[in-house]
Parts: sequence; C-alpha cells; structure tokens
Amino acid sequence: MLDLLITHASLPDGRKNMSVAVQNGKIVDVTEGPIDGAQARETVDARGYLLSPPFCDPHFHMDATLSYGLPRVNESGTLLEGIALWGELKPTLRAEDMIERALTYCDWAVAKGLLAIRSHVDTSDPSLLPVRAMLEVKKRVASYIDLQLVAFPQDGVLRTRGGLDSLKQALDLGVDVVGGIPHFERTMAQGAESVRLLCELAAQQGKLVDMHCDESDDPLSRHIETLAYETQRLGLQGRVTGSHLTSMHSMDNYYVSKLIPLIAEAGVSAVANPLINITLQGRHDTYPKRRGMTRVPELMAGGVTVAFGHDCVMDPWYSLGSGDMLEVAHMGLHVAQMTSQQGMRACYNAVTTHAAKVMHLQGHGLEVGCDASFVLLQARDTIEALRLRANRLKVWKHGTLLASAAEATAQLLIDGRPSTTHYRTQP
Repeated sequence: MLDLLITHASLPDGRKNMSVAVQNGKIVDVTEGPIDGAQARETVDARGYLLSPPFCDPHFHMDATLSYGLPRVNESGTLLEGIALWGELKPTLRAEDMIERALTYCDWAVAKGLLAIRSHVDTSDPSLLPVRAMLEVKKRVASYIDLQLVAFPQDGVLRTRGGLDSLKQALDLGVDVVGGIPHFERTMAQGAESVRLLCELAAQQGKLVDMHCDESDDPLSRHIETLAYETQRLGLQGRVTGSHLTSMHSMDNYYVSKLIPLIAEAGVSAVANPLINITLQGRHDTYPKRRGMTRVPELMAGGVTVAFGHDCVMDPWYSLGSGDMLEVAHMGLHVAQMTSQQGMRACYNAVTTHAAKVMHLQGHGLEVGCDASFVLLQARDTIEALRLRANRLKVWKHGTLLASAAEATAQLLIDGRPSTTHYRTQP
C-alpha cells in the first residue's frame, strides 16, 4: 500500500499523464499512465496540472525580513542607505521579534511552495543576536523548510573591529556557509584580502562559500575574479557561489569574455537577485539607466550554474515581496530578455533545480529516490506557470501535505446573473 499516488500530472521536463508514487517520504515510481496494481492511502488526480519540485531561494536575508519601516523608510532606495538603516536598527533588535518575523515569512514561503532557503545572517555585531535568533528559527522550521544559514559580515569582515572573530564564532555556533562582502571593505586590496581569508577559512572547516560579490555599478569592482582564483587555489571547485555580481552588467565585453570562462573553470556558481538588483542598481545614473542585474544568459551559455534569489522581502532594502519565487523568475526573464522557450524554461530552473544545485540540496527532484517534496501548480507547463505566477494548489514535504489552495476560477456575469455564453478562462 502506497502512502500517496498522484495521477495525470504534467512534469517540468514536458512529460504528460504521469503517475508519481510515494512511500515513506520518497518517490518510488514515476510512470507514464497508470501504475499497474497500485493502491494508495491517498490518491490525488492532478488533472493535467504541473507537478514541480519545490521552489528554492538560494539568497535571502531572513534576519531583516518584514522589518520595513523600522526605524524609518529607505527614502533614497539605495543599497548604501539600506545598509545604514540596518545599522540604525541593529541596536534595537530583540531576538523574539526577529524570530516571530522570520517564522511569519516561513509560513508565507510554504504557502508559495518555497521549501528551501539560504539566508545570509549578519555577524558584524559581536553579540551575534541575529545568528542566535536565526539558528532558533532553523530548528523550529526544520520539519518543513530546509534553512541554510550563511555567516555574513554585513559591515565588512576586515572593516569591522573583531569581524573575523565574530564570523568564526558564528560558524562554531552552527552556521552552515562562509559569506563575505569584499566590495564593502575600505579598499580594493582589503576586499581581495577578505576573499582570501574567508576562502581559506572555508577550506579549513570544510564549509561552502557564498559571497556577496561586486554588488555595485562600478565596472572596476572585480572581486569575482579573485573569488574564482581562490576557489581554484584552494580546491574549492563546486563549493563556491558569487552572489549579485551586478558590476558585470557595467563591464566591457572584452573583460567579460575572459572572466566568464574563469568563473566556469573554477566551478563557481552565480546567484542573481532580479527584483532587488534592478531596484537598487543604477540609482546614480541619469538616462539611460542601467538594469543592474548580472549577465545571466551569458553566464549560463558559458557553463556557469545560475540561480535566482529573492534577496529581500519588506526590509530596509526592498518594500515589496511575498516569498513568491515565480515572481522572481518572471522578473528575471524580462530583465535578461530570456523570452525564448529555452530561456523561459532556464529561468524556471533557476528557482528550482539550479537553485537546489547551488545549495547542494540532496534528494531534490522528481525522479525515483528523490524526496517526495513537490508542488502542484495550476498551470499546464513551466512557461504557463511563469506567465500566470500560477496558483499553488498543493504543497508536500516528504509526502506530507503542508498547504493547499482552491483552484482559481472566474464566473462571467451579465446583469448580475451567470452568463450562458461560453467564455474560455484561464487560471
């Protein structure tokens, strides 16, 4: 007797009329058409809708989420005012408030089918209050969200007195990934030095690396080059991510033609944050204004694994957001002009399978042996899901239903009465 059987499902790779069988939290069969003799405690007819691996957010700031307006609003909309605002807010933070806001966001995430999040957590204050709060959140949500934490020295690991010691302490407390922000150090040289120190620390401790890198409109901000070099020097290939990389948007093509092969050769992955990159970057431009998001299609074409992150939701840097990774991918494909069929599918992968690869998640997918964690979307394929930002009908984690929603429908009325005329509607 199976625990769960899903029938008549469409899958992201284009397969139709698929049956997916679940036992003990794992996928045990994926078959076109019915599974002979299959009986299950629960059977769900997908009715041709899209069954997808869960969404993953490889770049977020959960310690700051839902703090919009505290202590005031970011009036300039710039990255630097956001950092200054966070600095003003930090002395007033209380662990219980941060935990409550983060748990609220995690509820939003589950409803949107977002079941894995990598959150950068500020380690700049020696109290490590944000770190301790997010470790508590990680423990509380472990049964339904895979929450990775990155030790992130928001104020610069060398620019902050005792910054490296605080970051090391965060790792000792149980933070998963080594982070950094080289472009925010006092000088280019110090930025490069921070990359070296932090990559060496990760190598010593067997940690992954995920650095905010070159989140700037300055084409001379080239710390990604150093990150790729240190990755190869220390044998960290496949374990390092460069996040943002917005300066690449402003670099000349000749330099980028050298840089992308170096990134690919080092096995460094990239995370773009479409909503936030286009909001914060280009603020000092007149017209034409730069979009700011890194060179996503060129990186993908060069063999680099690229994922999309949400980055912020209602915090000092961004006033909007809802935890919807389809909104992130939808914006990404527009900004990157990835409107071909292949390009749109790649953007969907950037918030599912590619994001899972960046995060080194095990068991993510829809193949036999993978975790029975998936989302049923009110769409027939991934492109329709992006176009509609499709309704999440059901969300499962290890075969357990976590969230559900009614199918979105509309009834045409004429003079207040249901029309007898047939109109085709869409979800």
